[in-house]
Amino acid sequence: MRFDVITLFPELFEPFLKAGVTRRAYETCQVDVRLWNPRDFAEGNYRRVDDRPFGGGPGMVMLAEPLEKCLQAIRTGRAEAEPAPLVLFSPVGQTLNHTAVQGWAESQGAILLCGRYEGVDQRFIDRHVTHQISLGDFVLSGGEIAAMALLDAVARLQPGVLHDEGSHQLDSFNPALDGLLDSPHYTRPEVWQGEVVPEALLSGHHARIERWRREQSLTLTARHRPELIDQARAAGRLDKADEAFLRGLPGQDSAKN
Repeated sequence: MRFDVITLFPELFEPFLKAGVTRRAYETCQVDVRLWNPRDFAEGNYRRVDDRPFGGGPGMVMLAEPLEKCLQAIRTGRAEAEPAPLVLFSPVGQTLNHTAVQGWAESQGAILLCGRYEGVDQRFIDRHVTHQISLGDFVLSGGEIAAMALLDAVARLQPGVLHDEGSHQLDSFNPALDGLLDSPHYTRPEVWQGEVVPEALLSGHHARIERWRREQSLTLTARHRPELIDQARAAGRLDKADEAFLRGLPGQDSAKN
């Protein structure tokens, strides 16, 4: 798959693409990332890519024309029968979640537009942007961090990228966990500063270990993300043992079954 990233700061991506376990996805072009600077398509001695907003107000707005020319160059390079989606990272967009990441991970890729300043000329958005994505209800200096978040999440789902092929299957929000939060994890030593690893994990009894992890997952999710419990229940992902355990947790509605 191929992701073309439109950014005024391509240097921010260089260390990101060369570090961590996901770098193998980028190095092998399993996730092919190409960086494009709209300043290279701007006119004049100063290669201007922004200007003051009409109507006044603080900040600057990214110009439509350099973005248009940059996009045309990308489209020409991709030479696709079906144009790739153009994604803008914006507060307007839907919040990124595991289901969305899974969809992008199974796609042919996209063009990612990293906005800066006060945003992008709305006329360019109206004409070209097909998807808008948000990381949450807060504002970043630009879309680069959001683009990296999407690329990292997509890369780690590719076959062979993680050391353990099944590792991501047990991530929080994954369907293999019924969309719940992951359970806590422990490693050596068995006793650290007086704190002992839960006995179930040392038992060697696989069924008992799996039940402990399931109950921990249910406990954490009910405590921190109760809406995920509701979603799992509505989708029929909780069995009788899960429901019985949840009814025993403080604050849980005993009427639910």
